[in-house]
Amino acid sequence: MKSTIARNILISLLGFLSIGALGGGIVLILSPTGELIKMPLSMIGGSPFTSFLIPGIILFLVLGVAPAFLIYALLKKPGWKYAGILNFFPDMHWAWSYSIYIAFGLIIWIQVEMIYLQAVHFLHTFYMFYAVAILFFALLPSIRDAYKK
Repeated sequence: MKSTIARNILISLLGFLSIGALGGGIVLILSPTGELIKMPLSMIGGSPFTSFLIPGIILFLVLGVAPAFLIYALLKKPGWKYAGILNFFPDMHWAWSYSIYIAFGLIIWIQVEMIYLQAVHFLHTFYMFYAVAILFFALLPSIRDAYKK
């Protein structure tokens, strides 16, 4: 697969994730009681949270804002020194590494959500496969070649 096509698919996947998480995070932040989306607080009864505020902030920042910035980074490949601090793949541009981290962040988010909700919804399965799709495209040889240092 040509690297530009694969890159555009990866960017699209990150964009869809970002839009959904920004929207979901904002709703949870604006309505920490869950009233706005008809989610009772009893849903998070087994969690360490008393409202949806903190999960909303985490969702908004980690799976919303971070992928949005990552899209820019994948397109422009900026040489931001401090962004490379958490790059565990020194032969790769940090933006590529962070796309892997975002996929694992989504997997962790879904797993924790299922544990605390004590339930599995079809959207959990969808987003698990979605994370795998992000990993699949990020790990394609053409993408890896495009982001090698």
